[in-house]
Amino acid sequence: MSTTLNTNVSGGAASQQATRVPGPVAHGGELKQLLAQPADIPPHNRTMELNERQVCDLELIVNGGFSPLEGFMTESEYNSVVETHRLPTGTLFGMPTVLDTNDEAVQVGDYVELRNNQFGGRLAVMLVESKWSPNKANEGLKVYGTDSTAHPAVDNIVNERGRFYLGGRIFGVDLATRSWVSCKTPLQIREKLHGQGDKNVVAFQCRNPIHRVHAQMIMNVAREHSAEVLVHPVIGPTKSDDIPATVRVRTYEAIKSRLAQVGAHMEYLPYNMMVGGPREALQHMLVRKNYGCTHMIVGRDHAGCKVNGEDAYGPYDAQEFIGGIEEELGVTAVEFQELVYIAAQEQYVPAPLAKEQGLEVAKISGTEFRRRLRAGEPIPSWFAFDEVVEILRAETAVEN
Repeated sequence: MSTTLNTNVSGGAASQQATRVPGPVAHGGELKQLLAQPADIPPHNRTMELNERQVCDLELIVNGGFSPLEGFMTESEYNSVVETHRLPTGTLFGMPTVLDTNDEAVQVGDYVELRNNQFGGRLAVMLVESKWSPNKANEGLKVYGTDSTAHPAVDNIVNERGRFYLGGRIFGVDLATRSWVSCKTPLQIREKLHGQGDKNVVAFQCRNPIHRVHAQMIMNVAREHSAEVLVHPVIGPTKSDDIPATVRVRTYEAIKSRLAQVGAHMEYLPYNMMVGGPREALQHMLVRKNYGCTHMIVGRDHAGCKVNGEDAYGPYDAQEFIGGIEEELGVTAVEFQELVYIAAQEQYVPAPLAKEQGLEVAKISGTEFRRRLRAGEPIPSWFAFDEVVEILRAETAVEN
């Protein structure tokens, strides 16, 4: 099934406010802001209740985080991104952004109200311009490098998403709200970072609690690039075994003032993490570009995961992929330099330097860290912040 509507009906883009946008040029040339005036929102003939993943995608379309998108991707846009990591215009775009459904009745030309009572009720109206049955195996192979459902994203595509994909323009009604966290829009963050003049801003992407080594890395990056750092954790759905976002936000808030002392701003991103390796590294960078960042830290095995016990991607696949397109993208990749702790010196040093000088490295693996949390054993302060340990230990106790 594949149907498409050709129409010139004015949509969200026509309703954008002419607002000065400080900071670097947005991806595609214009920061889209798709909240429409009430009089411009068309009446709807259908209603769809969104899940949390869909709410995150919708929010980033409406607030401009997914610029230059003006709606969920149509079939032609989807096919182009799957096959070439580019929109039909040639603009780089890492991953498909579509609305899935099992509803056979929804038709091209329908106006669908998109809502979720947990996130604020009525969020948008969508003009359905395209409806099709996707080749999900091909999407997995081209975007994530595998069609195996052992990959979390492919499992989501095959076993959780609906049979049909919908594409079409969005008339934003309101942004999602969450009782436990507040997410600033790209424009709000740009005004905060660049309101007094443009500067270098490095994005730090994370989906896990921040430990001492991360803080040291942030401080090093800020100094080396004469930049401020936007610590920008994702708070949408991630891997099923990740620490819940509600808990992670508490750990971030606990050390927010510490990070501010080393030139870091803490904000939150309503993003649905797919652990998509190189393609997701591109997605992370273009989104942070829209939020006003000029640089982004691309770590070892960035956005990686395991499939059947093996790493889904090579440790430097994302860095190599980004290296070929970063100039066109307009965001500079800051490669993560692994740091290790030297107890005798009471400091972190670059791993190559420690190896060259034969220094004894203190190590705690993620598995060992979790074991110590469960067992109530001490965790050294050089590894984790006491405030973070306290929160995670309390949460572990609840789980047990």
